[in-house]
Amino acid sequence: MNPDTTLAPSFSLRPEYEEPRLAALVGRLRDYLDGELAAYEADRGLTRESRLTRADLEPVWRRSRELGLYGIHLPERYGGQSLSHTELAALKEEVAASGRVLGHSVLGDMGGPLRAGDIMRHATEEQLDSHLLPVVRGERACCFSLTETDAGSDVRAMRTTAVRDGDGYRLSGHKVFSSAGPFADFAIVVARMAETEGAFSAFLVDLDSPGCEVREGATPMSGEHIESDIVLHDCRVPAGNLLGKEGEGLRIALGRVTVNRLLHCPTALGATRRALRLTLDRARDRTVAGGRPLGSLQAIQHQLADMATEFYAARAMTYAALASLDRGADVRTEAFMCKLFVAESAFRVLDRAVQIHGKEGLTQGNEIEFLFRKMRMFRVLTGTSEIQRNGIAKSLAALA
Repeated sequence: MNPDTTLAPSFSLRPEYEEPRLAALVGRLRDYLDGELAAYEADRGLTRESRLTRADLEPVWRRSRELGLYGIHLPERYGGQSLSHTELAALKEEVAASGRVLGHSVLGDMGGPLRAGDIMRHATEEQLDSHLLPVVRGERACCFSLTETDAGSDVRAMRTTAVRDGDGYRLSGHKVFSSAGPFADFAIVVARMAETEGAFSAFLVDLDSPGCEVREGATPMSGEHIESDIVLHDCRVPAGNLLGKEGEGLRIALGRVTVNRLLHCPTALGATRRALRLTLDRARDRTVAGGRPLGSLQAIQHQLADMATEFYAARAMTYAALASLDRGADVRTEAFMCKLFVAESAFRVLDRAVQIHGKEGLTQGNEIEFLFRKMRMFRVLTGTSEIQRNGIAKSLAALA
């Protein structure tokens, strides 16, 4: 069978992924996920329903850093390997496909280098030393605070304000859905400049600052306790914590929106791959009347065929777009298309997976039931499917 159609592709046979480096990285990552990390989770009794603590995550940050995985995408001057977007995507897919509870902490998604994103490019040397490089080393953690209750897709509707105060600023507002907030030392906060119409700035806000309150955030339908509200009550922030210049906050926050949109897709692909693997196992091991395996029924075979086909199409278009991005192409339209198709197809695959699993697929604690809820969220998070369609339609109108 062509390696492109297997659930766990052999990257060494795919020249567009810059083998043999990626093949070695994927192998090392799989070994850690399925071996040492799996044992660590079992030893601590961690499940998807566990309320994780900083003490659970910190050893994974440090060990992943020792293995060269934490922040591996970063430039070499920061201890990374300057990965291409395609290489990073392949690693993110592997993490999600492993089903590990703490997988989000291996490459730095949970408060680590991936959460900081492109912020390092805008930081001063002092900000790198005090805030961001400790994140890379797994010593500190950060969260990103942009969203507000009435400012989701329309971020310009935010009400959090920043007022100049001598040699600093005073911030007031209420941010929600700050992922990694429960584990973070500081937040990257975007606020409206009170004295300047339509201007927004970005700040590094230490979460132990007077006037800054970290509250438990809403629990999403996935059941994960990884969100916080960041409430600012006239919180003073030194001028040295301003990222970039005044008025550049939205450009800094949204500057890599196309890249980020694409790089969310491999995580969904990995979860979809995991669900397809579990469903194939179910079809093989579950028996029906007469002692035959469930997978011997043509109705089940057709569902599995549709699931695999959707997964292959979603993966193919995502990595094609990533390859174009790595060549320097403008892939804004393709990123909208990938986010839309990956989200919708992943949900369809998980819906079929639940159906094939029957009662077990409806039971809390079953991995398929968790993945179903997780993939339902992906149709809304990081831009709803409707927002993606708007972007595609706008691009098509420009061609008319």
